[in-house]
Amino acid sequence: MLPLDEFVHIPRIAYFSMEMALESAIPTYAGGLGVLAGDTLRTAADLELPMVGVTLVSRRGNFRQEIDGAGQQQEFPDPWEPERHGRRLGSKVSVELEQRTVWVVGWLYLVRSHIGGLCPVILLDTDLDENQAEDRQLTSDLYGDGEIYRLKQEALLGIGGVRLLQALGFEIFRYHMNEGHSALLSLELLRRYAYQSGDLRAGESPYNLPRVRGLCCFTTHTPVEAGHDRFSYGLVRRVLGHYIDLPTLQHLAGQEELNMTRLALNLSDYVNGVANRHAEVSAAMFPGYRVHAVTNGVHPYTWTSPAFRTLYDRYLPGWCHEPELLARADCCIPDAAVETAHDRSKQVLIERVRAQTGVALHPRSLILGFARRMTAYKRPELLFSDIERLKAIAAERSFQVVLAGKAHPKDRGGKELIRSLYEYTRALEGSLPVVFLPGYDMEMAATMVAGVDVWLNTPLPPLEASGTSGMKAAFNGVPSLSVLDGWWAEGCIEGVTGWAVGADGAQDGHDQDAEHLYTKLEQIVLPLYYGYAEQTGGWVRVMKQAISKNAAYFNSQRMMRRYATEAYLD
Repeated sequence: MLPLDEFVHIPRIAYFSMEMALESAIPTYAGGLGVLAGDTLRTAADLELPMVGVTLVSRRGNFRQEIDGAGQQQEFPDPWEPERHGRRLGSKVSVELEQRTVWVVGWLYLVRSHIGGLCPVILLDTDLDENQAEDRQLTSDLYGDGEIYRLKQEALLGIGGVRLLQALGFEIFRYHMNEGHSALLSLELLRRYAYQSGDLRAGESPYNLPRVRGLCCFTTHTPVEAGHDRFSYGLVRRVLGHYIDLPTLQHLAGQEELNMTRLALNLSDYVNGVANRHAEVSAAMFPGYRVHAVTNGVHPYTWTSPAFRTLYDRYLPGWCHEPELLARADCCIPDAAVETAHDRSKQVLIERVRAQTGVALHPRSLILGFARRMTAYKRPELLFSDIERLKAIAAERSFQVVLAGKAHPKDRGGKELIRSLYEYTRALEGSLPVVFLPGYDMEMAATMVAGVDVWLNTPLPPLEASGTSGMKAAFNGVPSLSVLDGWWAEGCIEGVTGWAVGADGAQDGHDQDAEHLYTKLEQIVLPLYYGYAEQTGGWVRVMKQAISKNAAYFNSQRMMRRYATEAYLD
């Protein structure tokens, strides 16, 4: 049987994303957008949803992170070999870029569900002998450097992806654009479904806009205007030539420049944000468009530790396929069993910390965890706003902090944040154990969200579109202490699933948020953890409610079932 025979016999949804976290050993992702894409495809395999993923092969990956003695992030190549993880396909298509023919092939990677389903992913590759040297590198670097390189990558993803799916024999009934990077696929569809000249009346557009809109849906993730890709029409003409006439482009993508988000908005009949609040922010950014809300979710099996998988299998069989069964966790799973599962997960983290840093964390002392992309709006420094206050809190009731995260190589501010975190570890030495784990990836993330006792998230509202790390923590009985933004504005039940930092949706300022964080930690979280606060069921009760009220809902099965019924089916 040919490798694609079992996938091309039925119509499919094509899911396009510039980055995809397929597995930790395949570094084709930079952060939450890619992890969400990977969870989407893993869930499609679980549910046997007819989907095919499309992304770039990104042979040189993202980057491997090391931290030197001064706390400076060092970046090193992180190449991978697609032939070790997938199979090269025989079909080949071309895309004209800067008046040159660039040939594109695909690698087939199979996402395998632990319950037997499969979802194909096509990774686009231009590293071919027939391409010029510079064109062979177009699919090498994830989010390559420079505006021209970026536009070419997005053309290969959108235009090349649609063409290769057709060449491979896929019949696609829905195109899902995960963020605006792949929006040029809609222009390829316009060309494919253009009216014949003899069918047009004078002055009519040659493009069948309603048909293309009916094929496309779009998920936006970026709640700030500056985060949406834009290209000057001069650059578009240089790279794509007269691929689509300028008046049509300006009508669909903006008069002054090609705005990839606006192009996707205008050529999709279903648009959604990734949390309720994010949908509201997006609708305000782009008035006139209906923006639905489908709050993100995480893949249950991937982000649940082995200890908790075993626990759920015993008490709530079927939880992976129907995570809503976890709503019974607070009444069906014994407290002692939850505590034992968490202790095992915590020990795995403690051993990793010791192996990487030489620091021995105490298993009975609360561990506070923070790990994500290091950039200004995430505010990783908020916890360290008042070092003396932190020392005083830790002197009364001990706790420990584990940090991780990468800064984009060109984000000087993000790199400075990492350096500052290293300085804080030294300033607190002897008073509060703080460790920073370099090399943040999927594997480390899974260890951290399961092994800490409280998950911390401190973004500046309303800049957290959704966030998913706290959802992963909830699958492991770990409550969140977080700013009320993104998903946590929906998931926080104060004192039940975790605790809020600051007021709902408010920008109270750095000092006020820091003071609120310290107060919650000192007066509520630590006393409850150590048994000094009066609350029915104590700490384990909060753990079980994080599972029953957050994990049971904020999962990718619920997310994908909503996409299937609302975005994919007519």
